Amino acid sequence: MKSIKIKLCKTDNELFGQSKWWGTANLPEGVEYPMVPYEDGDNDPLTLVCQIRCADLAEVDKENLLPHKGMLYFFADINDYVHALDEPDDSPTFEYDEEVFVENDGYHNSMGEWSPEAFRVIYSPTEENLTNHKVVNSDGTPAYLPAEKITFEEADINYDSFKLLGLPYYDEINQWYPDYINLLQIDENDDWSMIFYDCGMICFLIRPEDLKALDFSKVIVYFHSF
Repeated sequence: MKSIKIKLCKTDNELFGQSKWWGTANLPEGVEYPMVPYEDGDNDPLTLVCQIRCADLAEVDKENLLPHKGMLYFFADINDYVHALDEPDDSPTFEYDEEVFVENDGYHNSMGEWSPEAFRVIYSPTEENLTNHKVVNSDGTPAYLPAEKITFEEADINYDSFKLLGLPYYDEINQWYPDYINLLQIDENDDWSMIFYDCGMICFLIRPEDLKALDFSKVIVYFHSF
């Protein structure tokens, strides 16, 4: 089994409906934006980590492990580790219709296995009738970083940076979760001031049989660092 390397490129394009890292989520009609529920009844929006147009994977996913149509979305309560999100961004107001959510304090998720409320993976078999969902701070400034374009390349099974599939780079995760493969691996990034303690990584993990069934409700997230 190979990995699929995720390559990132800065752009001035919002990348509506395209594969992108950060930015705003472009969800199909009827797909609700994932929220963190609080005991008092309030909700807090998760941050879009990336959205993937699955057709972009067809050339590099030679084993057909991932869907090749529709959209795949990864959300996480990750802002505590992305220091660039502490500074408001001057992104323009978009011209199409938006559904707006306000970012609150959220939870702090540290090393180890994260609570299911701290992340979400959503798959939609369609990429039509997309609606833009914009998360803002309480003062109205964007609570997200500008979108970056994603392209994909084949890579070794233990590739050590941003990737889909393969195995987690850290052997400890493989030992603790021997029945799982890597769905998404997130590395540190200086451009975003994204630091996971000391050379840490966050991995979305899934069992092969759940991936084959496109059952992303069974995904777990593990954060490991030295």
